[in-house]
Amino acid sequence: MRKDSTTNVLLLVIAIALIAIALRPYISPHAAQAQTAQAPSTAADPLYIEPGTAMLRSTDGNTQLFGKMVVDMQTGSIWGFPTLNGEPYPVDITTAKPPVSHPMYLGRFAFEDIDK
Repeated sequence: MRKDSTTNVLLLVIAIALIAIALRPYISPHAAQAQTAQAPSTAADPLYIEPGTAMLRSTDGNTQLFGKMVVDMQTGSIWGFPTLNGEPYPVDITTAKPPVSHPMYLGRFAFEDIDK
């Protein structure tokens, strides 16, 4: 008989605790907090990497190849990282050494003109 009453008391304590947890958001809800508008220069990650690959054309018009497009959100500069094919990373099947893709300047977005 003692065991049943102990079990019932423990179940009652658990039930009360669960009800308290369930009612807490209704009794004292958390205040909503909106994020402040941040300029691109204060962004945590200043680079935006375009998904997929694109055909990159150099500013002089002599070079055209596949690669990843990256935008520096602080300055608006657009850089292309050649991958030499449609893959999202550089691949060179002629060598076992992993290739390194160096950026090429493609242009600039004038973010400062947005508020005009």
